[in-house]
Amino acid sequence: MSDDAREAMEFDVLVVGAGPAGLACAIRLKQLSPDTTVCLVEKGSEIGAHILSGAVLEPRALDELIPDWRDDPPALATPVTEDRFMLLTETRGFKLPTPPQMHNEGNYVVSLGNVCRWLGARAEALGVEVYPGFAASETIIEDGQVKGVVAGVMGIGKDGERGPNYQPGMELRAAYTVFAEGCRGSLSKKLFETFDLRRDCAPQTYALGMKELWEIPKEKHKPGLVWHSTGWPLASDTYGGSWLYMLGENLVSIGFVVGLDYPNPWLSPFEEFQRFKTHPQVRAMLEGGKRIAYGARALNEGGLQAVPKLVFPGGMIIGDSAGFLNVPKIKGTHTSMKSGMVAAEAMAEAFAADRPAVLEGYPAKLQASWVWEELKGVRNIRPGFAKYGFWGGMAAAALDTYVFRGKAPWTWSHHQDHETLRKASEAKRIAYPKPDGVLTFDRLSSVFLSNTNHEEDQPAHLVLKDPSRWEGVNWAQFASPESRYCPAAVYEAVGAEAGNGDGPMRLVINAQNCVHCKTCDIKDPTQNIDWRTPEGGGGPNYIGGM
Repeated sequence: MSDDAREAMEFDVLVVGAGPAGLACAIRLKQLSPDTTVCLVEKGSEIGAHILSGAVLEPRALDELIPDWRDDPPALATPVTEDRFMLLTETRGFKLPTPPQMHNEGNYVVSLGNVCRWLGARAEALGVEVYPGFAASETIIEDGQVKGVVAGVMGIGKDGERGPNYQPGMELRAAYTVFAEGCRGSLSKKLFETFDLRRDCAPQTYALGMKELWEIPKEKHKPGLVWHSTGWPLASDTYGGSWLYMLGENLVSIGFVVGLDYPNPWLSPFEEFQRFKTHPQVRAMLEGGKRIAYGARALNEGGLQAVPKLVFPGGMIIGDSAGFLNVPKIKGTHTSMKSGMVAAEAMAEAFAADRPAVLEGYPAKLQASWVWEELKGVRNIRPGFAKYGFWGGMAAAALDTYVFRGKAPWTWSHHQDHETLRKASEAKRIAYPKPDGVLTFDRLSSVFLSNTNHEEDQPAHLVLKDPSRWEGVNWAQFASPESRYCPAAVYEAVGAEAGNGDGPMRLVINAQNCVHCKTCDIKDPTQNIDWRTPEGGGGPNYIGGM
């Protein structure tokens, strides 16, 4: 079969990505314009399969979208009952006043995967055509305008040749294509370049979030407890912190976030997460429990000043593809959903006026919404930590919050995360303890719990743009940082110098381990690693509690 044999399907609107933003967009559009044809494609094997979040849900957007949602809520939605904000040293923990952005009265501890599955059922009931396991691998651009995507290409072998089960995929075409791929989406990343969407904004800055789901003894479980910490085990030049949320009857979502602008190439975010769990206060909450799931995902932390241009001919960017996370609030679901809803309202107005080429209503409406107001008020907090370090950042955040109340007469920018690493010879090595298999674990056993799977006979979706660059830069200067920052043991430096092989140094890429966090695509010192979309359905399959 040739590409010419591809079938094409036509829709009014195509949404790429079934996360909270994409689903909210599809639902809102069908609410406003029931006759509009809407298609939603999702690369995960099912809706929610690739969704990873802590997550405390602020229901503001959901209240607007589905006002009666509490009558039939998503599974495991647990009202918040208590907030704790802790400063940790190696052996002690000090309760700090909870910053106003982190107050969670009226919020819910949820499984975001379950929320998306629940929203998916609502979307289908309204007539949205939902195609899970259908990876969008290419954007269709004709005459300078986005016309849709190619999705569902299957059966290409490791050698790049078409195998006996080759399927050319389908062209999904639409008047509007909405990109809701989440952080560092593979198609969105290319659109930024094609249409120069990041020309007038600050660089995006990112973090890596890792999460485990535990079952703990019922007598230790406090449903609705929301526990955050900062400080130990991270050094003062590294931004990050933790969460621990209790939901359902005995479930605990525990996670750790490390800003990807960290400078020490010897740092391993995964090992810092494992070490964090050995803190006496954390250990006490988990002892007697059992880890049942694991995952990891990059997060946009650039805030308002890093939001790109949101529209281009034929399409728009919504949700975390654009970067609407409220960092000090540690929430982005509500803002992502609202961006999708505003995009839907703009499209409905354009269709009603028979002006489907008009897209500017979306950014204008979003800037007039509470999303813009909320992000504007916290815009300086994350860059303050990058500018002044941990203690200086805490002081700057307090000044911005309590004195200027988010209205400081300045806006700080960001730097590129891949430019911040020091040379390995100039940085302090970090000795991490061996995992005990009870409280702390290695990466391979963790990946097993993510249910990650990729078809073996397919091209690797992790590619070195210039393989010759790795040894001279990544190995010689930074001692192979990808072998430490990857939370899934994808990258392995092999050779005599590393003490685990013969001959010259080389990089082994175990792409089958990838949990689609995108960290390598972000943190590689020369941007030499390119994360591409694997075949549909590949990657993690997070269980309902994630």
